Amino acid sequence: MFVAFEGVDGAGKSTQVRLLGEHLERNGREVVICREPGGTSLGEELRRILLDPGSGDLQPEVEVLLFMAARAQLCNKIIRPELQSGKAVISDRFLWSSVVYQGVVGGLGVEEVLSIGRVATRGLLPELTFLVDLDPAASHSGLDDGDRMESRGIEFQRRVRDGFLALAEEFKDSFILIDGGASIEQVHQQVLDALPKEQP
Repeated sequence: MFVAFEGVDGAGKSTQVRLLGEHLERNGREVVICREPGGTSLGEELRRILLDPGSGDLQPEVEVLLFMAARAQLCNKIIRPELQSGKAVISDRFLWSSVVYQGVVGGLGVEEVLSIGRVATRGLLPELTFLVDLDPAASHSGLDDGDRMESRGIEFQRRVRDGFLALAEEFKDSFILIDGGASIEQVHQQVLDALPKEQP
């Protein structure tokens, strides 16, 4: 079982990743939680560079290649081996983030980023992607003074949200749209209700 959570910064993805992991563990599953970028030594170093305001205005093509390098390492060292051992893997962001941030909002193109992503992941994609949808105006993440990605402002985040919603519409078979404006418990229940029935 491989699922990912996506959405704008501050939508509550990390909380829902943790709650789903706890639910699966209570029901007898071994669970591995990872985040993007990160999860490996290389990934964490690239995360530091990508999120550091001191890195300046990186161009979308630079961003996407750095994200993909971190993603390739995560797939090779963590996700694929853990899946092969029978564990459930829950990722806080995955390839769709690059598709939206650099492909849609950054202007590189959806198919172009997906093409690079297929190389980085060797075709590995989540079975399900939970899109925690929330108006950026309702986010409590401190978008104006956060990390380099968060500090791009509310209008940037709105374009990100629109990009995710467009992808969820185009790839309906793999996306589950979740109302992030509900309470934490209600959002969690939406996630549980959408899990494949053979899962606990």
